[in-house]
Amino acid sequence: MFRSNKLKKFNEINHCFFSRKGGFSKGIYAGLNCGRGSGDSKRNILKNLNFVSKKMNVRKDRLILMYQTHSKKVIEIKKNNRRKIIYSDAMITKLKGIALCVVTADCAPILIYDKKSKIIGCIHAGWKGAFKGIIKNTIKKIKKLNSKNKLYASIGPCIGKKSYEVDFLFYKKFIKKSKKNILYFSDKKNGKKLFNLRKFIEDKLSELNVKVDHVDHDTYVEKKNFYSYRRSSQLMERDYGRCLSSISLI
Repeated sequence: MFRSNKLKKFNEINHCFFSRKGGFSKGIYAGLNCGRGSGDSKRNILKNLNFVSKKMNVRKDRLILMYQTHSKKVIEIKKNNRRKIIYSDAMITKLKGIALCVVTADCAPILIYDKKSKIIGCIHAGWKGAFKGIIKNTIKKIKKLNSKNKLYASIGPCIGKKSYEVDFLFYKKFIKKSKKNILYFSDKKNGKKLFNLRKFIEDKLSELNVKVDHVDHDTYVEKKNFYSYRRSSQLMERDYGRCLSSISLI
């Protein structure tokens, strides 16, 4: 389990970037797999989520998870929709006693707190969501609820630049959108590029006047701590687990 140095200073919130350690899953999912969309035993996933709810100090039915699709969709969680299936890649809420959750396996989990208006949020930010505008949409939605903000965000464990090899078409897509995006890439000897997802996300947040800190771990490299879609794909495993990150208002 990992915590943000910035967010842990606020007594009115609880948060955690959970690793894969301490869970009940076995085999390729060994550990705290919270991916309901994985092929893992549903019983083990429920036991893992129960572990998370105890650590977050909320009831299990108050863990709010999303069905994530790399979209730019943001949903505000209210009393009338918190029990529904949430199809989005970001959530925000003013409600106390519920824990907003995001699951990742190389994409970046982002936890957000607006100190002035007491709003929390979480974002699932892979390259697709970040490229489409999920970060801007989330901050915009928070500011729509209350224009007086003091926003903090922590970017959790995700794939590191040295591990994120991409092809020229990927690179071209970003450069076509803005020539400034060249700074997020570096060259490899094989003609491929390396992409800095963490820095790309950090800059998107900073442009929106959000104070950012990092729980800086490379999910691809740290096999004992994290699940990784890319690592599992390269090992030709049939599936992969997902780590969970969560934030709640106390």
